[in-house]
Amino acid sequence: METAYAKYFNTKYEKRGHLLQGVFRAVPVKTDPQLLYLSAYIHRNPRGLPQWKNKELEYPWSSYQDYAKKNRWGELLVPDIVLNQFSTTQSYQDFVETSTAKRQYKDNADLYIE
Repeated sequence: METAYAKYFNTKYEKRGHLLQGVFRAVPVKTDPQLLYLSAYIHRNPRGLPQWKNKELEYPWSSYQDYAKKNRWGELLVPDIVLNQFSTTQSYQDFVETSTAKRQYKDNADLYIE
């Protein structure tokens, strides 16, 4: 299916190569600050959608509510590696929702995807 769709998309829009070529990149997570930044970065993604701006915690396709409130997934999701670095889940929520994540990112910019 992916190959057929990529061919269709490339033909229609006069593109070449992989459909997601150049958009995504894998980076090994080597430090706790990097892990925290990436977690906040992912959980902040809905901000880019007008209907979810400042409502990231309600976004149904994110695990953010499982980190900040109640884990709906049980053993399938183990947020402890992130949450154990904060005194409370509210502290994690504050980290995600404030510019703290951005400031820490700037200090370690060479470790991140952007």
